[in-house]
Amino acid sequence: MSEIVLYTKDYCPYCKQAKALLRRKGVAFTEYEVIENPEKWDEMIARSNGARTVPQIFIGDTHVGGATDMFALDKQGGLDPLLAPYLKRLTA
Repeated sequence: MSEIVLYTKDYCPYCKQAKALLRRKGVAFTEYEVIENPEKWDEMIARSNGARTVPQIFIGDTHVGGATDMFALDKQGGLDPLLAPYLKRLTA
């Protein structure tokens, strides 16, 4: 499993914004579309301690939460340190 994982729905605008931010940051991620993969829906709920909204974002062992949570973390300067180990792997 990828170290950065997003659980999404294809029609979700927040999912699209979250993916766009991660792409701008230059990190690779794995996306699981939960409508097409219902087993991933159950996995997402279990990993996120019951969250049922998408996206649900995981960076390594850290459950970031949803898109709004990730945007807030980025604004506070906390997202880049979480992503730093994954940037090094892409450029090494």
